[in-house]
Amino acid sequence: MTQKRIISSLLGILVILGLVLAQTGWNKAEPWRPDQLLEPADLAETINTPGAAKPLIISVGPAATIKSSIGVGPGSEAENLAKLEKLLSKEPKNREIVIYCGCCPFKNCPNVRPAFTKLNELGFKNHKLLNLAKNLKTDWLDKGYPAVE
Repeated sequence: MTQKRIISSLLGILVILGLVLAQTGWNKAEPWRPDQLLEPADLAETINTPGAAKPLIISVGPAATIKSSIGVGPGSEAENLAKLEKLLSKEPKNREIVIYCGCCPFKNCPNVRPAFTKLNELGFKNHKLLNLAKNLKTDWLDKGYPAVE
């Protein structure tokens, strides 16, 4: 085999590998899809609507501040991811789940990515991330949305 053929074959393999990785989502920057981001106003409306089916709301940050949410602690810590897994162990995979943190600007949050990744790994199909762009205070509390009293 000539050197030119070897290089050509290697380039072909790299192109195929790139296509496979792109199709499997290897190059995704975030563990969630855009349609898995939930706007705060939408969750607040669900919480405030009598008789509406309520999702399981889980805080993966320092505090469970949103009304009816359950806190597991910061999602950046392994023991809290284990708490999250235990909490969800008896839930059906199609259970509607919303996770949130709100400790800091969303793009810098150390807690939501590991927690959302854990939900993906556990096979949940109906989970969302509350889109708190700035933080919980600005995007939830200052708007008067339902909070723990």
